[in-house]
Amino acid sequence: MEPQRYLVTGAMGCIGAWVVRNLVRDGHTAIVLDASQDDHRLRLILTRDELSRLTLVHGDITDFDMVEKTIKEQRVNHIIHLAALQVPFCKANPTLGANVNVTGTVNIFEAAHRAGIQRVVYASSIGVFGLSEEYPGGMVTDDSAPRPRTLYGVFKQANESTARVYWWDHQISSVGLRPYVVYGPGRDQGMTSGPTWAMLAAAAGKPFRISYGGTCGLNYVDDVARTFIRAAQISQDGAAVYNVSGQITDMADIVETICKVVPEARGKISFAPNHLPLPDGMDDAGLRASMPELPETPLDAGIRQTIAHFRQALQDGTIRADQIPE
Repeated sequence: MEPQRYLVTGAMGCIGAWVVRNLVRDGHTAIVLDASQDDHRLRLILTRDELSRLTLVHGDITDFDMVEKTIKEQRVNHIIHLAALQVPFCKANPTLGANVNVTGTVNIFEAAHRAGIQRVVYASSIGVFGLSEEYPGGMVTDDSAPRPRTLYGVFKQANESTARVYWWDHQISSVGLRPYVVYGPGRDQGMTSGPTWAMLAAAAGKPFRISYGGTCGLNYVDDVARTFIRAAQISQDGAAVYNVSGQITDMADIVETICKVVPEARGKISFAPNHLPLPDGMDDAGLRASMPELPETPLDAGIRQTIAHFRQALQDGTIRADQIPE
């Protein structure tokens, strides 16, 4: 594929940083749009040369004029929209959460419409669904009934509806992706970041207790990033929304795998018995039909790669052990 110009919103976040990394390594231009200037996740996974090739735009997606100007001036032809406030931040400041997560998404779609961009790829979430007991077998499909238990989930559900309206009204096609628990280097905030913190703690020789247990789907962040990019490159009408299942795993198995990679972590890494207020897992048949040969890193390989990356980052000072929460 010829080099393209991608706008990546929220690129200072975990998935965004990995999307940018993959775009740069594939020879594309990545225009980084973020309200934050904290680039520690980018520095964690990109080389200095790769960082120098980014186009950085400091701006807030709630500012429509800025979004529209950026798309026009940067000659954007693909949009991967990841900017959002996560569960704890939406709960702490609902008005800000709605402005960023909902109004910001409307701004992206409207700016794409005015610029003649015919496709938007955006991040939705498993948070649009409810408790596991509300679904047969605790599993959900792409079209299972939304029953969000958080404002974050409510906002993501609104974004899925926004995408449908922009298809009906303006034929802006879209793909929304709903990952479950994303893990890997850079995943350092959010309700489900515990497994990644446990991997960092193991690498640093420190104890860590994951705040939840039960069954969930784990998505290696590099796989998720590649899936977003692939979704931006396919040709497909409509406003599709797909589950990204990951590998459905019990938390006890996740901890055991961490301890197999780092034997000295055994007894130091643990988890709480409570389950997440979410389904046990997701069916992703729709995504697989739309995008065959999805990138899938086996759980043990993903955990091993994450811990190896953290060990190197601890050694070179990119991450400090005292940053690990108690």
